[in-house]
Amino acid sequence: MAVGGVVTGTAAASGTGGGSVHRTDAMLTGAGGVRLDTSYFTDGGTRRRPAVLLAHGFGGTKDDVRGQAEALAAHGYAVLTWSARGFGASGGRIGLNAKDGEAADVSRLVDWLAARPDVQLDAPGDPRVGISGVSYGGAISLIAAGNDPRIDAIAPRETYWNLADALLPDGVYKKLWSGILFSGARPADGDTTGDGTPTGTGGGPTTAPAGAPAPSGTAGRAPTATPSTPTADPSASASAGARTSDPVCGRFEPSICDLYERVATSGVSTAADRAQLAALSPSAVGSRIKVPTLVVQGQTDSLFTLAQSDAMARTIKANGAPVSVDWIEGGHDGGDTEDARVDARVTAWFDRYLKGDTGAGTGPAFRVTRVTGINSADGSQVLRGASLGSYPGLDGTSTRRVALTGRAQQVTNPAGGSPPAISSVPGSGALSGLAQLGRSVTVDYAAQSARFESAPLRRATVLTGAPSVTVKVATTAPEAVLFAKLYDVRADGQETLPSGLATPVRVTGSPAGRTVRVRLPAVDHTFKAGHRLAVVLTTTDLGYATPAAPAAYTVSLAGSAAVTVPVDQGLGVGAASLPWWTWALPPAAVVVAAALLLLGRRRVRPRPADPALAAVPLRISGLSKRYAKSADRYAVRDLTFEVEPGQVLGLLGPNGAGKTTTLRMLMGLIRPDEGEIRVFGEAVRPGAPVLSRVGAFVEGAGFLPHLTGRQNLDLYWQATGRPPEDAHLAEALEIAGLGDALRRAVRTYSQGMRQRLAIAQAMLGLPDLLILDEPTNGLDPPQIREMREVMIRYAATGRTVIVSSHLLAEVEQTCTHLVVMDRGRLVTSGPVARIIGSTDTVLVGVEGELTPEQVDAAAGLPVVASAVRAEEGLLVVMAEGASAVELVAELVRLGVPVAQVGPHRRLEDAFLTLIGGSA
Repeated sequence: MAVGGVVTGTAAASGTGGGSVHRTDAMLTGAGGVRLDTSYFTDGGTRRRPAVLLAHGFGGTKDDVRGQAEALAAHGYAVLTWSARGFGASGGRIGLNAKDGEAADVSRLVDWLAARPDVQLDAPGDPRVGISGVSYGGAISLIAAGNDPRIDAIAPRETYWNLADALLPDGVYKKLWSGILFSGARPADGDTTGDGTPTGTGGGPTTAPAGAPAPSGTAGRAPTATPSTPTADPSASASAGARTSDPVCGRFEPSICDLYERVATSGVSTAADRAQLAALSPSAVGSRIKVPTLVVQGQTDSLFTLAQSDAMARTIKANGAPVSVDWIEGGHDGGDTEDARVDARVTAWFDRYLKGDTGAGTGPAFRVTRVTGINSADGSQVLRGASLGSYPGLDGTSTRRVALTGRAQQVTNPAGGSPPAISSVPGSGALSGLAQLGRSVTVDYAAQSARFESAPLRRATVLTGAPSVTVKVATTAPEAVLFAKLYDVRADGQETLPSGLATPVRVTGSPAGRTVRVRLPAVDHTFKAGHRLAVVLTTTDLGYATPAAPAAYTVSLAGSAAVTVPVDQGLGVGAASLPWWTWALPPAAVVVAAALLLLGRRRVRPRPADPALAAVPLRISGLSKRYAKSADRYAVRDLTFEVEPGQVLGLLGPNGAGKTTTLRMLMGLIRPDEGEIRVFGEAVRPGAPVLSRVGAFVEGAGFLPHLTGRQNLDLYWQATGRPPEDAHLAEALEIAGLGDALRRAVRTYSQGMRQRLAIAQAMLGLPDLLILDEPTNGLDPPQIREMREVMIRYAATGRTVIVSSHLLAEVEQTCTHLVVMDRGRLVTSGPVARIIGSTDTVLVGVEGELTPEQVDAAAGLPVVASAVRAEEGLLVVMAEGASAVELVAELVRLGVPVAQVGPHRRLEDAFLTLIGGSA
């Protein structure tokens, strides 16, 4: 049906709360005729109910928030999700939430909700509606609230207030994060809209798409009906823009692309650049945001820091609106983003301010999550919240001054800013999370660093907010750029940089020196008694562009020579950092990690756990993964199978079948394009807690070559934070069978020795699901036999083993079940005995040699499904209903010298038959 110039198609999807959730997919018309790919969710009732708009993060699509949308719909809301312009199947160009672009699109979506008969209205044309979103989507919720008075409540998450301050703090260019974000929106193969349609100069598509593709999701859902073709809006230009084929700018508005190229090339921003970004930010409409706001911000976040959320909270509260602030443990750099808890709080927030439920528990005015330990059962972090009845801001409710000592120090800015110091590795996930466990990946170079330390603390101090220190900087250079950090230094000298954060400071050059008050990064961190505080100012940082010209600066303490620490006694003292447990990471390894991690961190909301699958080790449903830059070539396509407890499952297939790609998706190393993977009922995603129940050896293991085998195993287990007795190290070492080699450096190991050490590492902790990719590579026959016995014994305890191998004879002796893949698709699955002893597969013994023509002729018989040459003759899979008598008669008619016919029993024969000899 057409409503207000849009065309929709209806589909139904099962809800996550036990009831049915109905979904309608549509291509709606946004501002300037841009087509927006949307999904509309309800519980199917006809009553009027409040509406919620859910926006996705940068580089994502509407599918990323589908899980939350279904949960809200089941809770009684009408929920509309959409792919922002320039992303997914939507048209138009990315304008970074511009007023006349993305913000105007939201108003068009609100118009559409106002016309729905099942949406509650406050007045004609004014629906009761709230907005929530993460990162880029959080910003649009704020901007929409400032531009459209019909918005009634918002819940922005992990987002920015002023984009200029976020990407150009104090005018210093945040080059790594900017590059990651810009790269995350590049199109594939010249596609500038995400659906293959070139964008016109007016932002609309030159040809309206035929319909929105069905969102990816769990196999078995009802398919989305394809909408009929809408008519292109007259305002859309009929000609492609000048930048349509630009492989660099692709989906971005030209003005945004020009800004990025200009700053990225020079490393320097102008006042006009900062003003352009500020005009696109929520802060530009901050005085008009007067609706109840739940602000959720990440502590592990070098992209959008706690200072961003502080500015938005203070402004909106000053406007007279209710505001609550929630600091979660994770963020854009990794960690636990607490999606389940935060989703529940967002729902309660909307219950209170959209449904008018005064009994809804919206939570405290201020809450901060703290890591209090490690769960020894599954290796996950133990989190708890501390709260206050009012938000204290970054200055805290009180302060503590900690004296610092240190002489004036000369530091140098190296030519070209290289080598750079390292504070954090943007998007690095677990690496950045090490700070919560008493470790850091930081690297500071002595010649580039000025350091000032306190005496050991006489009592524990809990820092909550942004500390500050006054320093004096002297230089003959035009300006100095420094990066300020606050370290936690243990008595043994080991140090941690809380959340891996640094504050850039730009100082105008002065030979006599300039005194500046430096506000250090806002964090929540406990400094234990006996620890020291260290303020470090470096001249370089991996994440930022620094002056290319070499220079020298003199840095000294000024003022009271103390660091001012904000504290909030009402929050209590959080658990202390865990003891030092690991070795320092070589700086070179961190730099390599930085290079590997220069990809956007797309926030994809996981689906809720499925209690019905809590005892099922693995279920894969409709799993697909395309090759890079390809729309129709698949490494894995529509793969579905299930693994039960106690099974040893063999994953078989020729090279290129998609086995390793499947295992990498199972481990959360890469994301599927479609479908889902559930381990013990939990949806798998990068960093998912359920992965702590999985041990894996996929595509080789990485060991520190200068350490011994035993040290590598110890280091790996210590990194999990679990007690040593839970490692079952003796059993793992017995499996490895390395003997005295465990005391040698890994760099001296042969391939087979490395293989055995990797398998032992995978089995540490006796995981419930063990995944081994080609585990017998490099092992000799006795070791292969031992490995076979180990896997059988392991599964006999009720645990599950998945093994991918080319040694079919070993698989036949070891595995209880098989999954056979070919060219990315499932060929067959089931018990080994059934697949090997299939009654429709026979071995035809022949006298003499078969010619290729005879094999081809046999394969073409109507009684034959497939036929391949075997060492003893011909392996034949008979067509359904065919008998051996018919087969023999037809083969004799073709002149095949049949000597005997019988069922075949070898896995190798069955495998070759199933894949048609393609191996």
